[in-house]
Amino acid sequence: MQEYIRINKDDNVAVALKPLDKGTVLNFGDLSVTLTEDVPQGHKVAIKPIAKGGDVIKYGFRIGHIQEDVEPGTWVHTHNLKTALGDLNTYTYQPTGVDVEPTEEAFFDGYMRANGTVGVRNEVWIVCTVGCVNSIARQIEKDARKRKPEGVEEVVAFTHPYGCSQMTEDQENTRKILADLINHPNAGAVLVLGLGCENSRIEVLKNYIGDVDPDRVKFLQVQDVEDEQEEAAKLMDELMAYAANFKREKISAKHLVIGMKCGGSDGLSGITANPTVGMFSDKLVSKGGTTILTEVPEMFGAETLLMNRCANEELFNQTVDLINDFKKYFIKNGQEIYENPSPGNKDGGITTLEDKSLGCTQKSGSSLVRGVVPYAGRVKENGLNLLSAPGNDLVAATACAAAGAQIVLFTTGRGTPFASPVPTVKIATNTRLATKKKNWIDFNAGRMITDEIPMEQLSDELFQLVLDVASGKRVKAEEEGFHDFAIFKQGVTL
Repeated sequence: MQEYIRINKDDNVAVALKPLDKGTVLNFGDLSVTLTEDVPQGHKVAIKPIAKGGDVIKYGFRIGHIQEDVEPGTWVHTHNLKTALGDLNTYTYQPTGVDVEPTEEAFFDGYMRANGTVGVRNEVWIVCTVGCVNSIARQIEKDARKRKPEGVEEVVAFTHPYGCSQMTEDQENTRKILADLINHPNAGAVLVLGLGCENSRIEVLKNYIGDVDPDRVKFLQVQDVEDEQEEAAKLMDELMAYAANFKREKISAKHLVIGMKCGGSDGLSGITANPTVGMFSDKLVSKGGTTILTEVPEMFGAETLLMNRCANEELFNQTVDLINDFKKYFIKNGQEIYENPSPGNKDGGITTLEDKSLGCTQKSGSSLVRGVVPYAGRVKENGLNLLSAPGNDLVAATACAAAGAQIVLFTTGRGTPFASPVPTVKIATNTRLATKKKNWIDFNAGRMITDEIPMEQLSDELFQLVLDVASGKRVKAEEEGFHDFAIFKQGVTL
C-alpha cells in the first residue's frame, strides 16, 4: 500500500495516504524528508522549506500562504496555512483545453419517452406546488404504492416548504425547478398536486411546464374537490397504468446526462474519487454523452482551470459571470466569500478553499466546457457543462436532476445517506469509509491506495456501474427508499 504521495512534481507538500508517525522518512527520488511530527491521513506535510508568506503548492497550484517559516517534515494545516484568495476578480481568456477524442459507442437499457427524452427509471412522481399539501402527497404516495402495477418501479412524492410567500427571482426559481422535475424523463407519469390559493398554483405553474401529454401529467387542486384522497386515487391509477406501458430498450450512452457532486470531502478526495469521476466524465463525453459539474463556491480558487477549458470566448464570459455572480450573492448577504472548508473537510485534511476547489474540480476531467447553465436551467449542449448551484449537497444534487441529469455521482470521504430525485451513486474516497458504511457506499475509489488499482481500471469499473444503474440496478439509497429534494432558497419569505 502506498503511504504518501506528491501529486505534482512542482508541489512543496505531500499528502499522507495513511496516518504517518513522527520520524517516518518520505522519499521522492533524490529528496528525502523526515517527519518532525505525526501527520493524519489525508493531511499535508512540507517537503521543502517554505518561508513565512510563501505559497503552499498542491496539485501544481497555490492553495494558500504559509503563516510561519516551516521546515521539511512539518505538518501543514489550518494552524499555519491560510487562504490567499481575494473577492471579485477579472479574468483573461487563455484557452488551453483540447477536447477528448470520440470512442466506441456504449449502450444501456433505458426508457425512450414519447417526446424523445430518455429515462433510466420508470417511476410515478407526485410533485407538490406548495408545502401546504406535503402531508396529503405523502398519504397519496403511501396508498398508491399498495396498488403499484408491474412495470412501475416506484411511486415518489417530492415535498418541499416553498411555492408561496416567496418574491421575484426566488419564486421564479421554485417554479422552474418544479417544472423541470415534472418534465424529467425518469418519471413515466406525474401527478401535480396543488392547494389552490398559493402563488405558484397550478394555473401559474402550467406556463412553466409547457405542453404536456395529458395521459402522462395530471393535475389536482385539493381546494376544488370534496375528497382529495379519493380523487387522487383515481388519477394515480390512471397515471400508473399509463407508465406501466413503458419497457426498457437498448439506448446509446450518448443520451446519458450525469451530474457530478462531492460532499464530506477529505484529503483523499482530489487523489482518488474525484479524478476517477473526472476520467469517467471524459469517457462519457467521448461517447457523445453529457456531464454536469456544479457547486460553484467550490470552484473558487480553481476557476481559471475551467475558464481556460471553455470551448469559446462566449462560454468563457458566461463562466466568469457564473463565478462572480455567486461571489456577489455572498457579498449582498454580508457573508464571507471564503467561509469554507467545513469542519468535516478540515478534519479530513482540506485546509483552504483553494485546496478544496482544486480537488473538487478534478471531477471535470479534461474535456472542453461546452455549456454553462443557470440555476433551474436545463442542459442544452452535449459534453461537459457547468451548472450554477451552491455547495449544499441536497440543493446541488437536486439542481443537477432539474438540469436533466438522470443519475448523480457523489464522491465523499466521510459518508452521507442522502439521495436526490434521481439515482445517486455514492463513491468513497477511502476504503475505511467503504468498509464501515456498506449500506451507503456504492463504489470504493479508495482501492486505488489500499489495493493499488490503477485509476484507469477504476474509471472503467465506474463507467460500467453507471451503465448498470442506468439499466435498472438500484443504488444503496434507492434500496433504502430514499428520494430527497431541495430547492435553493435565496430571497425574502413573506
